[in-house]
Amino acid sequence: MFSIPGKSPVTITPAAERQIARLMTGKSAHGLRIGLKKGGCAGMEYTMEMAETPNPADEVVEQGEARVLIAPTAQMFLFGTEIDYETGLLESGFKFRNPNVTEACGCGESIRFEPIAAPAPTR
Repeated sequence: MFSIPGKSPVTITPAAERQIARLMTGKSAHGLRIGLKKGGCAGMEYTMEMAETPNPADEVVEQGEARVLIAPTAQMFLFGTEIDYETGLLESGFKFRNPNVTEACGCGESIRFEPIAAPAPTR
């Protein structure tokens, strides 16, 4: 995992914590697994699913009764992300405030990250 010892890779707001705990109880799930997949007009989309069991390579973040499992392929892209849950008149849902995103599409469904540079050759 791309982490700093003693620092959580993602933060969970109280509203997101309550919603994740509600979903876990309602689905008898171990936690909410978040990840990324290719897609959308900006290139990447967040994925979310209720997980019955953690994968060995998942990064697990626990807060109160909520548990978030970060898929291995998404860990480096989600570091520093705040997970929130917003309720509005027209829609409600999880919101990701990710400092690693360099571009997002107009509808807000897909995102883009800065390309990762290849390491310089060593001599």
